[in-house]
Amino acid sequence: MKTVIAARLTIATTLCIALTACGGGGGNRDRGAEFGADMRPDVRTTTIWDLFGNSENPNNTVGVNKYLWNASLDVLNFLPVQTVDPFTGVIVTGYGTPPGGGRSYRATIRISDPALDARSLKLSLQGPGGGAVEPGTVRAVEDAILTRARQLRLQDGRL
Repeated sequence: MKTVIAARLTIATTLCIALTACGGGGGNRDRGAEFGADMRPDVRTTTIWDLFGNSENPNNTVGVNKYLWNASLDVLNFLPVQTVDPFTGVIVTGYGTPPGGGRSYRATIRISDPALDARSLKLSLQGPGGGAVEPGTVRAVEDAILTRARQLRLQDGRL
């Protein structure tokens, strides 16, 4: 009977010590403030309780410019869309022929920034069989996407 009580007491003590070590509490933060931890902004203290809190705003999780996204889909509407991922900003299309053109193309678009900027747009075009496309053609398609994105922004009325 005494060994069972001693075993339970040992287990309870071990669990209390483990939980105390994981918590961090306010003690570590107060002590860090006294010793100048605020001088290192790149150091972030995390605890086990951070797993249970949702501190991020769910409306700010997508980092893609909506005007570039919609303009890419508008300009390249003759290409069949294969894959779309708004969280990473990638649109992959299949082969299609532009209206009035004789050569088929395939496009991969990546929008890497929420800013309406030319540097946010990455476009890759491939010809039949994965062949290279002239840089002038790629530039013309990029310009068309950027122009359409500016038009969409003006229509939205947010300048």
